[in-house]
Order: sequence, then C-alpha cells, then structure tokens
Amino acid sequence: MWLEAPLQSWGHDSKFGRRDSLDFPTKSGVLGLLCCALGAGGKQIEFLARWAERDMVVQAYVPQDRLGKPVLRQPMLRDFQMVGSGYATDNPWQNLLIPKKSDGGKAVGGGTKMTYRYYLQDMAFAVALQGPKSELEELQFALLNPVWDLYLGRKNCVPTELIGQGVHDSLDNALVHADRLAVDEERSQVNRVAVFKVLQGEFEGDELLILNDVPIQFGSQKRYRDRRVTIVKYDSEK
Repeated sequence: MWLEAPLQSWGHDSKFGRRDSLDFPTKSGVLGLLCCALGAGGKQIEFLARWAERDMVVQAYVPQDRLGKPVLRQPMLRDFQMVGSGYATDNPWQNLLIPKKSDGGKAVGGGTKMTYRYYLQDMAFAVALQGPKSELEELQFALLNPVWDLYLGRKNCVPTELIGQGVHDSLDNALVHADRLAVDEERSQVNRVAVFKVLQGEFEGDELLILNDVPIQFGSQKRYRDRRVTIVKYDSEK
C-alpha cells in the first residue's frame, strides 16, 4: 500500500478537543481503511482477529533536495477549529451543524466546542501487510475498486496516489517497489527518500513504542489492545 497526501492524520490516543497524530499510520487506521475499501461495516470481529498478529511494516518517505538529501520535515500542522459556533437551533439547516450525540441529543456540555487537529504534512508511507496471497489479492482489488471513500486518517486527508500497489512475494520486493514510486518523476514532480521504518515487535533499533492500536472490534463500541513497534531511523534521519 502507498499512502501519500498533502495531509495525513493517524491518531491513537486522542480526545475530542485535541486530535493528535503519530508520525506514521497505525494498524487500526490501516485496517479501518481496508474495511472502507471492502464496504465492511459493523464490528468486524472475525476480520480483525485474522489480521491482528499478521506482520505490518511501515516505511516513511519525505521530499528530497537536488543532492538526494531529505528536506527537513515541516512541523506538524495544528488546525484550530470551533464547532457549533453561532448556529441557531430554530433554523433547520444551521441546527444540522451543531454537535450532537449519536441519538440526536445535545453533546456533552452542549454549545460551542474548541478543538485542535494535528496533521502530518507532505509525507508518504509504504505499508506492507503480510498474509495469504488470496486474501491480499482480495484487498488489492478492493483498494482499486473501493465501496466507500478512502481517506488517510480523516476526511480532509485525500490520497493523491492509488493506495493499492500490488501483491509481492516478499517484504524486500514490496519495499523495492515503494522506492521506485518514491522517485518516479513521471508520476510526481517530487522525489522522495526513506527516513525511517516501523517494525512490528521488539528489535534492535532507535526507539521502542507501545501503541494501543490493534483493533479487536469496530462499530459503536470500539475495542483495542496493545502492540510493540520498533522505530529504525536511517542515517539521514539520525
């Protein structure tokens, strides 16, 4: 999978008033994206159980300069928003813009809400999922023919390249294909260079994180469990 967009946001521990983003896609975000492509709503317990332990490797790319060096990444974009400000409840159209609970009642606290949303800027990610070939081919077809719209974290994070990039017989071949996408001048005017890799599990690397991003159940009552990931930075990023 190739995730490229001007803005991306991959939250894993956010509240309504402050929506943070990791520096890379979460496993829950990737599996949610696949469910959208398949048109699979609801809890999806069986689907999530199949993919919970399967390996997922992420490689991050940033633009490079004329010398092939990575351009210093821009700080994370912070977007300040006010939701439900100044709308009249007696106006049927304005009333639709006031935050409400799923049952249509007033949101907790009611009235105007201030929120902060954080976004990664001008990043691209190669995401390699390991699984049976037949299942991967089904997902590849769904990504090229999605049932629902696909976004990279939030609805304003629209991908600028096809997400499904084929089924490969090894991780090395998948990442070689990603490196080609990163420097394909016919596809994009911006060449990119890899700056770090995210491995599922504990390995020798630069940073070990524990993320609560393995979904057990989607739907109205979402449930997650933890996993460990290792960040391996490349020389240009150290």
